Amino acid sequence: MKIKALIFIIVFIVLLTGIAAAKPVITADQTYFDINTGLYVLKGNVFIQVNNRTITAGQAKVDMASLEVWGSGGISVTQDDIHFTGDSVYVCGANSQASIDGGVEFARTNLSIKANKVDFNWRSRIANFCGDVEVTQGNNRWKAANVVYNVDTDTFL
Repeated sequence: MKIKALIFIIVFIVLLTGIAAAKPVITADQTYFDINTGLYVLKGNVFIQVNNRTITAGQAKVDMASLEVWGSGGISVTQDDIHFTGDSVYVCGANSQASIDGGVEFARTNLSIKANKVDFNWRSRIANFCGDVEVTQGNNRWKAANVVYNVDTDTFL
């Protein structure tokens, strides 16, 4: 009986640790909850972190129920060595997808990609850059209308 109770306690602690790790950290200069829309409205120095994903913006709206974020004003989206910047972002956390618009830039060692828009999927690790795409890879530079890039394999598809 004591062993079953001990196992239950260990499983319970592990589950709580996993839940606590997924709790988002959200800060901003001004924060309020809009009762009419059900969204948290954040203004000034917005910082949102869930696990190892971080979004910064000048302003944002967050739906905690659907794990959606709409941000604007010099945004950045970062996870590990993946770093995007742009004018606005829409993140659907439930689908592990982000869409970044306006002056998009992506950079990592020996690679820089600029575009009008990028759609990124954290599960597939595929970034689809659209509109006036400029790629600089080492000493090579080229332009295209669309570019699809696999972040894990560091290859263009």
